[in-house]
Amino acid sequence: MQCFETYKNLPEDARGCVVVIGNFDGVHKGHQTLLRDAAILAKDQGKQLAVLTFEPHPRQLFRPDDRPYRITPKGLKRERLKAAGVDIVYSLPFDWNFASQSAEDFVQDILIDGLNAAHVVIGYDFRFGQLRKGSAETIKAAGLGVTVIEKVTDADNGEEFSSSRVRQLLRHGDIAQANDVLGWGWEIRGTVQKGDQRGRELGYPTANMELNETVHPAYGIYACFARVEGEVQWHMAACNIGIRPMFEVETALVETFIFDFSDEIYGKTLCVRPVARLRGEAKFNSLDDLVLQMEKDCTQAREILSDSW
Repeated sequence: MQCFETYKNLPEDARGCVVVIGNFDGVHKGHQTLLRDAAILAKDQGKQLAVLTFEPHPRQLFRPDDRPYRITPKGLKRERLKAAGVDIVYSLPFDWNFASQSAEDFVQDILIDGLNAAHVVIGYDFRFGQLRKGSAETIKAAGLGVTVIEKVTDADNGEEFSSSRVRQLLRHGDIAQANDVLGWGWEIRGTVQKGDQRGRELGYPTANMELNETVHPAYGIYACFARVEGEVQWHMAACNIGIRPMFEVETALVETFIFDFSDEIYGKTLCVRPVARLRGEAKFNSLDDLVLQMEKDCTQAREILSDSW
C-alpha cells in the first residue's frame, strides 16, 4: 500500500483512483462495508482504491481539551486500511488553514487538480470544507461522480456501526463487544519505557508504555496478548491500565507482565491486545496483599487466554 501526506505533485500511478473520504478512526465494520462497496466500483472501472483521510483527527484541532479518543492512531489506522484492501492512502495534514478552505476549493484543488479522482465515495453523514458546508451535491456540481453509502447497522441489534460506539464500549471495559463492532481485535501500541521498577521488585516485571492519544479503556486489570512489533509471536500476558492507586502515578500507563518472557525490549514498540477485563484498579492494605492479588490475576488471565489461544 502506498502512503502520501500530500495531494500535490503525486506520481501518475497514484492519481485517477476511486477515492473514499473519511476519518476512518477504528476502521470498524461500517467503514469496512463502505470500503468493500468502493472496491467493487474501483474494480469495475479498472482503478485503484484510495482513501483520503486527515491527520491529526479533526477533533484534535477543534476540541483540543477532549480526553484521548483515538481508537486507531495513525500507524494502526494505516495497517487496518491495508488489511481492508486499500491500495493508496492520502493522509493530509489537518490544520486551521486546511479547515478554513471552502468546500468548493476542497473539491477543485484536492479531488480534481491534485488527485484527479475517477470517482468519489463518502458516507451518508460526511461533510467537508469550512463550516462543514460541503456535501455530495458539492462534489456532483463540480462534475465528479459520487456514491453515498447509507448507514450500516448491526443485524443483531439494529445499532449503527460507529467509532463513537466503539469508544463507549472501550471506556466501559467491554472489549468483546468493542471487537465485535470493529471486526478485529483492538490493540494499544506504544514504546516500552523504563518505569520505577516496582513490578520487578514484586516479582512481576512489566513493560510500561503511555496511552498518549489512544482512547483510555476502563481502568483495571486485563487478560491480554502482547507482541513486540516486527515479530510474529503473540504472548499471553496480564496488564494494568490506569494510574496504580497503590503508587499514584500521575499519567495513566499500560503496564504489561508478559508470561514466560525475559527479553530486553526497552525502546521497542509493544502491541497489547486486551481480551477481557478482570477487575477494576484497587488500593491494597499492603504489598503482600497486592502480590497475592496479582498471582490470582495472572492465574485467571492464563485460564481466559488459553481458551482464546
